[in-house]
Amino acid sequence: MMPKKARDGTDTKGLLDYLYGPGKRDEHTNPHMVASWDDPFVEDPARSPHMTISDLALILDAPVHALLGKRPAKHVYHVAVRNAPEDRLLTDEEWARVAREMMHASGIAPHGDDQACRWVAIRHADDHIHIVATKARQDGRQPRLRQDIPKMHAAAREFEVEFGLRRLKHGDKTARKWPKTGEQEKAARRGLSEPVRETLQRTVRQAAAAAANEDDFFARLTAAGVRVNKRVAPDGNITGYSVAMPGDRDGGERAVWFPGARLASDLSLPRVRERWTTPVSVPTVAPAQMWQEAERRVRAAAEQLGAGGLHQGAGDVAALGDLIVIAAVISPRMVRDRLKDAAYEFEHASRVPGDRALEGQARSLYRESTQLLSQSVAAAGRSDTVAALGFLLALVTAIEASRRWHQAQEHRAQAEASARAGRLLREAVEVTAGASAAREYRPRPKRTTPRSSGARRVPAVSGERPMAGVLQEAVPEHARAVLADPAWPALRTRLAAVEKAGDDPADVLAVVARRRELTSADSVAEVLTWRLDGWSRQRRATEAAIGKSPLPTSTGGTGETGGPRRTGAPRPTRRPPGDEQRRGPRRAR
Repeated sequence: MMPKKARDGTDTKGLLDYLYGPGKRDEHTNPHMVASWDDPFVEDPARSPHMTISDLALILDAPVHALLGKRPAKHVYHVAVRNAPEDRLLTDEEWARVAREMMHASGIAPHGDDQACRWVAIRHADDHIHIVATKARQDGRQPRLRQDIPKMHAAAREFEVEFGLRRLKHGDKTARKWPKTGEQEKAARRGLSEPVRETLQRTVRQAAAAAANEDDFFARLTAAGVRVNKRVAPDGNITGYSVAMPGDRDGGERAVWFPGARLASDLSLPRVRERWTTPVSVPTVAPAQMWQEAERRVRAAAEQLGAGGLHQGAGDVAALGDLIVIAAVISPRMVRDRLKDAAYEFEHASRVPGDRALEGQARSLYRESTQLLSQSVAAAGRSDTVAALGFLLALVTAIEASRRWHQAQEHRAQAEASARAGRLLREAVEVTAGASAAREYRPRPKRTTPRSSGARRVPAVSGERPMAGVLQEAVPEHARAVLADPAWPALRTRLAAVEKAGDDPADVLAVVARRRELTSADSVAEVLTWRLDGWSRQRRATEAAIGKSPLPTSTGGTGETGGPRRTGAPRPTRRPPGDEQRRGPRRAR
């Protein structure tokens, strides 16, 4: 359950018109009042012929107009309380209890206070309500709204337990800064794939992770096409910065600037500067050795993560977050989207409430790896999927180490973010393993068997072969568990696609299954599906590179010998017309 406070307003009737109306983005269904400050004596405009929306607005605003002193500049208080999509539907009576408790927690209308502010709760959808109040008590005083949002969140946590809803966590002020509704609507109008805030946040994070110093940081932002406005103190020192996207303007045709701290708590200039407070030395290595050198450092850092206590661990996971950001930028194209998603998920795990230490062996090793990859960005186009596999495995180990550390510190939100990022990394590893298997695969020659003159072989139609038999033939030790796995239908679809492409699904499945061990997998079917995904992608990439149709493959074998052999007598060689003129003189015998 999520209470979300909107900006205070001045038009009570306008807001009520919208809530009782058809809606702009969401379809409003059966708008009606579920609770009010004076139940059951306040009539609902949707159900009573004696009450209109204008009448209700006047009654709500009456204490505001009766104030003898200074009136609030914006007197309309508006809170939406929404449940998660998977939650059960609450009744009107349950939503009424929620509304009363939210008004009590916020200070708008404490329980038993008959002189409190006036308010109404309106429901026009199954999963949420809107609470509208006016910020003037009926005794002529103004309400105390100190810490109203945190208190309403605390009340929501109690309802989640009582009603059996999805349980959210108490905020620790480390969550990402989400785009506002207006920013999302603006992006949709302009045809952008995401709000400008999201684009700027990602661009600034990449620049901060890769930069070696402050000048390098601002230079990278400029090179990325971002407008930069530095805040300079009278003594000439830079105390902050703001960024904007070219062409992004408000209603007054002014550029829309976002301070770093408004993008994310760890993108303020002091936090960004922490990344290069302690210089790191990075050896110059050939592009071919880039992944191996980074892998060695990441494995060593995973063993040291958080060994020095809370503050050092906070610095370690922050450096690990930067490493994942850069790895996502230069990773092989086949898994780049998965690594970008992993970097997005791990972003919250990289932020820990409180201070963080700038020293530590793990932090230094992660920073060295980040600089090593960022300096080798020129090799990104030649990133070898096979060479990157070891690094990705090391990164999985590092993320798992961060998850255990967060659990030990009782950082629940960060531990869950690490788990989500780890799953995406494991998927990338298996896709990479399948791709490397496809690169080295050589189908066995087709076997010919003598047939009786009367028997005639009926060609198999693609997709007709029972895939359960393929599974039993390729991985008999895992067949029973895979068939009972919910991921089996997806694996069966991948196997059918392999057969349709001309490869033997049993042969291919056996090859990718041997690529890496399967005993530690939570779902063998899911792992094999990921590997076949990488296999298919690599085969398509190879075919596109050589500009030919799918390579000829066999329908059997272990994939260890060369291509198909032609049996029988050789066919005569056909020459193009006119080729006789290019032949040399006939040799005398």
